[in-house]
Amino acid sequence: MADRKRAMDRRRAARYAAIQALYQIDLTGRPAVEVVAEFERHRLDDLFVLDETGSQSKAVDRDLFQDIVLGTVRHQAELDPVLAQHLAAGWSLSRCGYTLRAMLRAGAWELKMRPTTPVGAIISEYVELARGFFEGKEPGFVHAVLDHAAPTLRQPPTSLADLVEPEAG
Repeated sequence: MADRKRAMDRRRAARYAAIQALYQIDLTGRPAVEVVAEFERHRLDDLFVLDETGSQSKAVDRDLFQDIVLGTVRHQAELDPVLAQHLAAGWSLSRCGYTLRAMLRAGAWELKMRPTTPVGAIISEYVELARGFFEGKEPGFVHAVLDHAAPTLRQPPTSLADLVEPEAG
């Protein structure tokens, strides 16, 4: 992030860490479960998180972190083609680079698997995170890709079971 000391709420901190973990998984090929365990042991407590009162805390939303990382890896084969079809002409996911690719995948997973979280809230979170990682046009790129992919990823629920948040693990 451009300003590593910038405090985040617990859920944004979880998303931030998930992007970093997905980056590491993509770069190294290490198993997602190993990377998640490493982050939980050594990295999540280093994030500056604000609690409900505005005080600094170390309470990263660990369940959300795990859900995003493990879910994104588990569903990557479904998510990548959807993202790829919504990239600008001449672009591919491999051209996006590790960080942007991790961000798009995580956002796509949330759009697909968290139907009770509003589409706009998910897109806004990843645009804000992109602003922390990049100084150029990438936040707009994240917005455009996730916004265009959302109707494909966010299918209306067909039953009450579809409205239940996925379990961790």
